[in-house]
Amino acid sequence: MPDSDILTLLLGATLAVKMVLIFLALMSVWSWTIIFFKFFTIGTARKKVMTGYDAFMDSDDLTTGLKKLGGKEDSPLARVSTLAVQEFRLLEKADVNRERKRLLVKDTLRRVLKQGITKEMRHLTRNLPFLATCANAAPFIGLFGTVWGIMHSFHAIGLAQSAALATVAPGISEALIATAVGLLVAIPATISYNYFLGKLNEVETGMIDFAGAFLNRAEREIAWASKGEKKD
Repeated sequence: MPDSDILTLLLGATLAVKMVLIFLALMSVWSWTIIFFKFFTIGTARKKVMTGYDAFMDSDDLTTGLKKLGGKEDSPLARVSTLAVQEFRLLEKADVNRERKRLLVKDTLRRVLKQGITKEMRHLTRNLPFLATCANAAPFIGLFGTVWGIMHSFHAIGLAQSAALATVAPGISEALIATAVGLLVAIPATISYNYFLGKLNEVETGMIDFAGAFLNRAEREIAWASKGEKKD
C-alpha cells in the first residue's frame, strides 16, 4: 500500500483510533530511548565488571587490586568496593580483639557488599519495567484500536444499509493499522528486554564473584596481620 494511502487512512480514522495510534507512538519513542540508553550503560557496566574482576584477581594484594578498579565513576566494582573499604576502616578502629574483629569483618562486609550490588543493579534496571509493559500492553492497545475500527465499519454498514466492500474497507484498514502499530511497539521492546536481562545477569554474577573474592582476600589479610601481631 502506498504511503499516501496509509496517511489518508490515518487522517480519516476515528478519534478513538487516532488517540490509540498517538499513544502507541509515544510508547514507541520512549521505549526506543530506553533501549538506546540501556544498550550503552549496561554494555559499559558489563565490560567494566568483567575487566575489573580479572584485574582484581591478578593482583597480589587487596590494595593493589582495588587501585586497578579505577575511580568510582569508572566501574560498578569500584563503587561497591568503596563502600566495603569505608566499612572496613571503621571496623579497624573498633575496640575489640583481633578474633572478634575478624568475625565482625566477615559478617559486616558481606552485608555491605550485598547492599552495594543491590544498589548497582537497581540503577542498571531502572526504566526496564517500561519495556516489559510495552511488550505486554502494546498489542492489546492496538487490538482495542482494531475492535473500535471494526465497530465503526459495522456502524457505517448500518447507516449505508449496504455491505459493499467500499463501505467497510476504510474502517477495517484503519483497524489493521492499529494492530500493526501495536506489534511494532511490542516486538522491539520484547527482544530488547530479554536481551538486557541476559546481560544484567552477567553483570550481577560478575559482581557477586568479585564480592566473594574481595571478602576472601580481606579475611586472609586480617588473618596474616593477626599472626604478625602474635609473633611480635
